[in-house]
Amino acid sequence: MSNYIENALKVFENNFALRKEEKVAVITDDRMRQVAVPFYEAACIKGNETVFLQFPPHYKSGEEPPKLVAQAMKEVDVALCITSASITHTLAKKEAAASGTRIGTMPGITLSMLETGAIEADPKVIIELTEKFTTVLDNASHVKIEKEGEVLTFSVEGRKGIPSTGIFREKGQAGNVPSGEAFIAPLEDSANGSLIVDGSIAQLGIVKVPLKLTIENGRLVSATTQQGEELLDLLGDGDGRIIAEFGIGTNPSAQLTGVVLEDEKVYGTIHIAFGSNKPFGGTTEAGVHIDCVVKEPTVSIDEELIMENGKMVESASL
Repeated sequence: MSNYIENALKVFENNFALRKEEKVAVITDDRMRQVAVPFYEAACIKGNETVFLQFPPHYKSGEEPPKLVAQAMKEVDVALCITSASITHTLAKKEAAASGTRIGTMPGITLSMLETGAIEADPKVIIELTEKFTTVLDNASHVKIEKEGEVLTFSVEGRKGIPSTGIFREKGQAGNVPSGEAFIAPLEDSANGSLIVDGSIAQLGIVKVPLKLTIENGRLVSATTQQGEELLDLLGDGDGRIIAEFGIGTNPSAQLTGVVLEDEKVYGTIHIAFGSNKPFGGTTEAGVHIDCVVKEPTVSIDEELIMENGKMVESASL
């Protein structure tokens, strides 16, 4: 048995506590089939009734999957979505979770990520760190991010912090696998300032040259460098450019890989996303959701310094 199948079995056992009578759907696209097959084989080895759904990869992160896929997600107990672009922040995922399906989304995961890195993390550590930062976000009103002389501020007042631990053992639980982040939907018109992005960008990979994003009243108005132009193209000219998410990485085993699935979980990073956020407490439905990862930021919440150059501040009330 390959290491890939062995680790896929561990995901079903450790992350989902999969029971033999449960039905499983492994959902993928033409580009990701090679990574998805070990999960299909693992579910079959465990003796579960399993289906394998594959569709063309012509879509963006946050765009709805085919209706057939959305329906299948509601009909099973566990759905693993191993896709090129993310369907994490879609109505299809939200509605399937509301029906009781446990869902793991794994956008862009590679075979090497299935062997090492974030997937090896101790679940207890991730749960502890994620709960701490989720509580901070739950009680927060104002966020300030500083890096290389640039400052971005926004409000999260009245919004709920959301934990993503990658552990989904109860009906309706859903999120990324592997995981480790606490995130929240900022008020859509509240963000102002500039942000240096130097980690990675969903669907664009590792940042080659740090780029500056300028945001006015919650809307991304400019982005420097070639990758910045590509980001603007991905987001389009409409609501895709509205700030959607602020997240804090909580997985000490995660590494910067160029795949945002893992990159946004790296402990000591934060990420900002643009586009859809209605599935997790916001108001925007844009058909796209793109995350931008920032290494070693300085972060203050309600004027209290909680992270300085990517290091957690020991005196902070975490």
